[in-house]
Amino acid sequence: MSQYYDNNSTVHKGTVQEHDVIMRGRKLLEITGVKQVESFDSEEFLLDTVMGALAIRGQNLQMKNLDVDKGIVSIKGSRIFDLVYLDEQHGEKAKGLFSKLFK
Repeated sequence: MSQYYDNNSTVHKGTVQEHDVIMRGRKLLEITGVKQVESFDSEEFLLDTVMGALAIRGQNLQMKNLDVDKGIVSIKGSRIFDLVYLDEQHGEKAKGLFSKLFK
């Protein structure tokens, strides 16, 4: 359970899980709000987050830390190239990407 603030700065307690992506020097990512790690290899990670599917591409990617209970993932690599959310608007792209991985 987390706290969040509305526009009137009133504190509410609810089940809203925060989702943050913090990148340090294009070599380290810290991501919160991760529901599941769908797949990963040295060039791509696919994560299911509270804000939708997230694809991370880079070079020599490794999972540095995984805390399933808190929904936190840390990824390090030689270089991170891109972060892409695959949401309903791009449903076909997300479906195509996942189907390629699970053939």
